[in-house]
Amino acid sequence: MNIRIGNGYDIHRLVIDRALILGGIEIPHETGLLGHSDADVLTHAIMDALLGALALGDIGHYFPPTDPQWAGADSIELLDQVHRLIQAQGWQIGNIDAVVVAEAPKLKPHIKSICDRLSKALDLPPGQVSIKATTNEGLDSIGNRAGIAAYAVALLVKD
Repeated sequence: MNIRIGNGYDIHRLVIDRALILGGIEIPHETGLLGHSDADVLTHAIMDALLGALALGDIGHYFPPTDPQWAGADSIELLDQVHRLIQAQGWQIGNIDAVVVAEAPKLKPHIKSICDRLSKALDLPPGQVSIKATTNEGLDSIGNRAGIAAYAVALLVKD
């Protein structure tokens, strides 16, 4: 088989005194995501999609939250490691499609910067990385502004 598809999901709680990082971009906001690393839910979902496409487990296997070396880690650097692992297996990214679910802040003004950052990190043309944003219309913990989630799908093609 010359193509593989994987999906990923991540969610983190919003707290004060943390930076809000999405797709490697710091978004101005009064709260940020709580996590062992920089808690970049979008990049984490993308990494899980890439790993899942090749049945290589999830990011917790490679970067466990119990390991102090990953405390405060830049998720873009972790994404680079996952990307190199994918390439070492003889695969390339065909495209990535992701959705960030957040009640606030409004992400539309940041989508291009996020796409550009992820495209550069993965050495992909911008047209191969699609990021969308939506809300939960005030429903559940995300709708109540307690957290942010992201879903991602990745298509891998054999070299």
